[in-house]
Amino acid sequence: MDMEIKIPLDDPVRLASVQLEELDYRELYHAYSSTGRKSAAEPRIIFEVLVYGYMCGIYSTRKLEEACRKRVDFMWLLQSEPVPNYSTFARFRSGRTKDAVEGLFYQFVCKLDEMSETEHDEVFIDGTKIESMANRYTFIWRKTTEKHLAKVKELVRQEFAGREISGNVTLKKLRFLVAEEKTACEKAGIEFVHGIGHRKPPEQRAWEKINCLLERWEDYEKKLFTMGNTRNSYSKTDPDATFMHMKEDHMRNGQLKPGYNVQIAVNSEYITGVAAFSNRTDSGTLQPFLRQLERQHRQKYQAVVADAGYESADNYLFLEDNGQLSFIKPINYETRKTKKFKAQIGRRENMQYDEQEDCYICAEGRKLNFRRESTQLDKQGRFQTMAFYRCENCAGCQHRQECCKAKEDKPKELRVSTELLRLSKQSQENITTQQGILLRVNRSIQVEGAFGVLKSDRKFKRFLMRGRTNISTELYLLSLAFDLKKLWAKCNAERLKTHLFPLQKK
Repeated sequence: MDMEIKIPLDDPVRLASVQLEELDYRELYHAYSSTGRKSAAEPRIIFEVLVYGYMCGIYSTRKLEEACRKRVDFMWLLQSEPVPNYSTFARFRSGRTKDAVEGLFYQFVCKLDEMSETEHDEVFIDGTKIESMANRYTFIWRKTTEKHLAKVKELVRQEFAGREISGNVTLKKLRFLVAEEKTACEKAGIEFVHGIGHRKPPEQRAWEKINCLLERWEDYEKKLFTMGNTRNSYSKTDPDATFMHMKEDHMRNGQLKPGYNVQIAVNSEYITGVAAFSNRTDSGTLQPFLRQLERQHRQKYQAVVADAGYESADNYLFLEDNGQLSFIKPINYETRKTKKFKAQIGRRENMQYDEQEDCYICAEGRKLNFRRESTQLDKQGRFQTMAFYRCENCAGCQHRQECCKAKEDKPKELRVSTELLRLSKQSQENITTQQGILLRVNRSIQVEGAFGVLKSDRKFKRFLMRGRTNISTELYLLSLAFDLKKLWAKCNAERLKTHLFPLQKK
């Protein structure tokens, strides 16, 4: 069969083959060294077939094998190599090729930059939740674990009191007690028995009781260690996955499902960075994601454009220290325009601020004077200041019930984060400029449009593998396939080297 006749010249498989062949595959071949099982086909060919399969929306390894046997474009891409079976594709997507696939993805991103298809003036960042392959009902919750751990500690405390062990209840003391009791039983010649028809001696029962407490304590500590400080849950079948709310709610009851918070960076309609996090909040992923982009691109983006989910004083300070412009929409930017928000007279935003006297004036006309400042050290080692404003007397105020939720004998008090207020105001000024409006419009088109293509058009709504390492490989393949398809589309539409969509004139 003459493959050249069957494949049109403008087919995306030709562009994918040309672009992918120019990448450096040394790290990939190093991952497939001769010490292990020999691959059925060349690793480069397997990689190209996988990427092209993701371009076509084919993610199942069995369907990829079927396409290689029946579809002409996949046969052309194989270049007379033997058809890999589904297990070969599955092994390729496993953890050992994660670093190599990540390097190939960022090689192509750098190549787009050299072609002037992308730039580093601005970056559009957004996140979405994608469900893990884990079982939906294998959950471990932090509160439940801490409650059970507290009960175990109380039982251990009772054991210590009965054995006259002084001091605090610690895991080290419990381990020592278990080992000591086991040694005492061995020295006394007590034989431990198990199974039906055997009666356990009292010493064995006493030892098994405290040993059971030790095993439970260690198990709960292990679960808390797996969750870390930023998570409140994880899945037994995929410990890296956190239970989150998903947009796809098949039971329509707000069910939590194990998944990952996937962040992407888009510039000039191309995905220039992607990462998966176990953190449910977008604000907690911005800083590590930007550090990853800077490390891979070896340069910074001048402006960071994101939605209100990324607003926090810590993120604002990070961008300021990093020399990057913030185009992050404040959390209450849209709700501030509503009548319901304006009717909440107890909010700081609806009070008048007197800069000379440094006080807020409430709806009753009374002043909330500055009382004190409190400075605290955050998790990143930065000092953050909180200012406190308090009304001298709220007695007889007709707006008391609407303005203040405190008890009748306590006056109205405001707590204001000075850094957040200053930086949020600056970011709001940035997004209301002509450049800010242009970037906000492009953010909704480019980064949200990329998620729309991946999740709705190409039906990628659930990972096929478990573990953060394996799903990262899937994300790099998916993003590389997206960029190749976007390059092909822009080439056919004669839109190469275009970066931003212009504002429409009214």
